[in-house]
Amino acid sequence: MRIGGILNLFGKLLICLSLFLLLPIPFSLYFQDGMVGDFLLCSLCGAVLGSLFIAIFVADENLGFRDGFAVVVLAWLGLAFLGAFPYYLCGEMPLFVDCLFESMSGFTTTGSTILSQVEVLPESVHFWRSTTHWLGGMGIIVLSLAILPLMGAGGMQMFQAEMPGPTKDRLAPRIQNTARILWTVYVLFTGVEIILLMLGGLNFYDAICHAFATLATGGFSTHNASVGHFQSAYIEGVIIVFMFLAGINFSLHYHGLRGNLKIYWRNEEFRLYAGFIGLSFVVILGANLFHGVYPAFGQQVRAALFQVVSIMTTTGFGTADFDQWPPMCKFFLVALMFVGGCAGSTGGGIKVFRFLLFFKYARLQLRKLVHPRGVYTIKVGQVKVPREVKVAILGFFALYTIVYFLACLGVLATGVDILTGTTAVAATLNNIGPGLQEVGPVKNFGSLPATAKLILTFCMLAGRLELYTVAVLFMPSYWALARKPVCRWQVI
Repeated sequence: MRIGGILNLFGKLLICLSLFLLLPIPFSLYFQDGMVGDFLLCSLCGAVLGSLFIAIFVADENLGFRDGFAVVVLAWLGLAFLGAFPYYLCGEMPLFVDCLFESMSGFTTTGSTILSQVEVLPESVHFWRSTTHWLGGMGIIVLSLAILPLMGAGGMQMFQAEMPGPTKDRLAPRIQNTARILWTVYVLFTGVEIILLMLGGLNFYDAICHAFATLATGGFSTHNASVGHFQSAYIEGVIIVFMFLAGINFSLHYHGLRGNLKIYWRNEEFRLYAGFIGLSFVVILGANLFHGVYPAFGQQVRAALFQVVSIMTTTGFGTADFDQWPPMCKFFLVALMFVGGCAGSTGGGIKVFRFLLFFKYARLQLRKLVHPRGVYTIKVGQVKVPREVKVAILGFFALYTIVYFLACLGVLATGVDILTGTTAVAATLNNIGPGLQEVGPVKNFGSLPATAKLILTFCMLAGRLELYTVAVLFMPSYWALARKPVCRWQVI
């Protein structure tokens, strides 16, 4: 592992983020919220710190796959810390652990918050919260792949370490071109949603903040009541559509935009994804109708469909307090938290692709019991799944179970009740946002002990980086071949 090259690249990433910290300034000037100087200071600190890393440590063009793990984790930690300072400087979050929680929640597109009154934040800080979502949605590392090559930094190892999901679809021969294609689709969808939301009556500020959060499957809103604040079937409909799109593999969108619309239904993962949503919607709608949760049928449909898509895609927007729904509905929603979106989407969770392979593997084992002499293979579409992929999927489920169990133990040890603690871990590890009871859709994470918040902050990071990327750093063998960093004065 080349520590010097990693720190040099980390400095370049900090400089990139320092530029994004300038984006809220026009909103601060327009709303006159007094945050211009604070964002300039944060941007300057990021640029200076990044420049120091670049000035001290020598760049290394031979960074390998092993180095990618350290770059990704270090980058996310560093960006979360730097991104926390606007929250701290605005004065509404006096404890830095809360600011770090909020920042990590933004960059990992989790959407959990410690704020009981979201609307007290300055408008520019609201925009910054949404921007962290948008940057984290497709991955700050993937965005950098299109920029850092100009600075002499490679990218394939970072794409493999960070790209959401167990599969990586290359759309172009060069990884930088793939990153540009993905971000072009991402930006296009964001722009279209902003326009549609404004046509529904939202001002530009609310439209851009909610579009950023929707396409990133994040869930931060500018209002305490989330999307329910607007009381608009049209707004909810637009957001449902784009949450659904954001939960699909973006490589399918690329081919779909090129005219190949049949590719969606031909994709097994997409069919299972749509099936999960359809089945959950029918079950929850039926249960709510049976219990008479809402007086009007249309209201039942709107609430059930919105919450199913919001939770399944790990967005976390809300139009209803589903913690007051029948137990069966809450069970289904918690189960959907673990499923998440498709591989290659901006959604979190375990991913539909892993469940698809898991179901196929389970069916194969049953067939072997009936026909022990038979020879069977697992295919996705017409492609045979390699043995190493099957082993990796099973390993991921095992690792996920261990991390979830240990995180629950840690949170519960701080005195949190079992329902709050277990669903808080599920909500953060799967990058969703709301849980149940004290962290339910109309409550927040602010009442949790500081230690619990730090554990949940780690869960956000581990979940966003697919567990393996973080877990590998805890292996002593990973650090055994670490090279001492080379400083610039040592090569003069």
